[in-house]
Amino acid sequence: MSAPRRELLSGDEAVALAALDGGITLGTGYPGTPSTEILEYLSSIGGRAQWAPNEKVALEVAIGVSFAGARALMTTKHVGLNVAADPLFTAAYTGVQGALVIVVADDPGMASSQNEQDSRHYAEAAALPMIEPSDSQESYDFMLAAIELSERWNIPVLLRLTTRVCHSKTIVQSRGALPAPPPAHFERDIKTRVMIPAYARPAHRRLRTKLDEIAEWAETSPLNMQVPRTGAADAPAIITSGVSFGHVLEAAPGAPVLKLGVTYPLPLGLVRDFVKREGDAIVVEEGDPILEKRLLADGIAVRGKPSMYRFGEFNVNRVRRILAGDTSPEPPPAPGKPPELCKMCPYRPVYNLLSRLGCIVAGDIGCYTLGVLPPFSAMDTCVCMGASLGVGLGLRHALPEEQARKVVSIIGDSTFMHSGLTGVAEMVYNLPPTGHVLIILDNSTTAMTGQQEHPGTGRTLAHEEAGKVVVEEVLRGMGVTQVHVNDPVTDPDGFESILEKCLASNEACVIIERRVCILAAGRIKEYERAAQKCSDPLPATENETAGEPEHVA
Repeated sequence: MSAPRRELLSGDEAVALAALDGGITLGTGYPGTPSTEILEYLSSIGGRAQWAPNEKVALEVAIGVSFAGARALMTTKHVGLNVAADPLFTAAYTGVQGALVIVVADDPGMASSQNEQDSRHYAEAAALPMIEPSDSQESYDFMLAAIELSERWNIPVLLRLTTRVCHSKTIVQSRGALPAPPPAHFERDIKTRVMIPAYARPAHRRLRTKLDEIAEWAETSPLNMQVPRTGAADAPAIITSGVSFGHVLEAAPGAPVLKLGVTYPLPLGLVRDFVKREGDAIVVEEGDPILEKRLLADGIAVRGKPSMYRFGEFNVNRVRRILAGDTSPEPPPAPGKPPELCKMCPYRPVYNLLSRLGCIVAGDIGCYTLGVLPPFSAMDTCVCMGASLGVGLGLRHALPEEQARKVVSIIGDSTFMHSGLTGVAEMVYNLPPTGHVLIILDNSTTAMTGQQEHPGTGRTLAHEEAGKVVVEEVLRGMGVTQVHVNDPVTDPDGFESILEKCLASNEACVIIERRVCILAAGRIKEYERAAQKCSDPLPATENETAGEPEHVA
């Protein structure tokens, strides 16, 4: 636990510090921008954190921690919450014993994502309370509030961040440790935790009762904030949440503002009173018009933003335009440097060959997705984590043989651990008549999000030695008939020969192209040296060398 202090932190770091101060027993998740740094920072300041193979497993582990009466944190980016949706919805029914906080980091503008999903939809869909901080101080405060809220109502709580909150730094005043929870202990409660229909029906009713109580609490919660009018009497009032609050304060100084920290269930009475008092009110919210629609559905007369502002991140200028009703075309963003594979990336030869052979490439999520860009233009589909296998198999099933034999699925080692194993099971079980070819780009790290570990590296989140999943052994155990391992840099001709044979085969073929990421190679050597040093036998003492027993006082 940390002592109270004042420091400059990002939103991610502030959440991690609050997790430490809040007595979180375990933080678990899967790396994904912009949430990655939460668990990394938690580990660096003395908390216990670990990477799971994917978000579904991470949430299930966190649920288990909470069932033991301990406090748990699960972190994910917005698309990762889709992967965890199955346990998420049912955990709302089972409830929790120790606190369970699920931090979901949305990515408006898709700085590093395949879609612009708004996770606020999940709060209503899963019937879970959601709170939203607007800066690092609130990220710290709201994380502690989420722990208290979770334990008060025995319910998982969603803490929603967005890219700017995650990565922007502001001053944080910590307050020190929360009172520690009771020691972990399992209390059997079958009717609460085993969701067969007979037990799930009353659980659903209990959940709705909890939400009604939380909605009543939200009406006076200090997580919501009102800024009084100090400017023109005819200026519209503003209802906002999250990072938009900071933009609003700068774009409309003097305007009355209601900042909603609790965005589900909404404090409708509070909003209604605000609108009644202030008159004309406009909702300024980044992403989908969720607050606007909920308020209108409840009969509260508010205005929303023009539809053109549904896309991308907000900034002060965009908020000014929204308040002015300006729907003229926005200036195009300044051109940036196009992304590309590193000049020394070991997988450039792979994409060169796939392009030269005219392969139809079902791709996946990772830095290797950049193989879609010139000069390679060697990726034809990319949907979500692990989709390369399912999509590739579907193409093989449907295409005429001449095209089907050109279809290749390509996936990275971390993504394979995340969601590639079930695709392999599909390939073995429902093999197309032309067979199939999967290429695993194994660079010994989760390169896309900053060289994090995964089950195939044999190292923990803190880069210490751990159990290792050996990919080729797993593949053979799952029934893959052809498993090949190659280095695309030292043996490009070997890769070409293997690929041509596999494309002509009617079998399930996997080619593991293994070469350490050029950016991670130095660090990995350091981790391996440290592990070797720890495993070396201790040098013999002088007494032991002389054959005399060593006595310790």
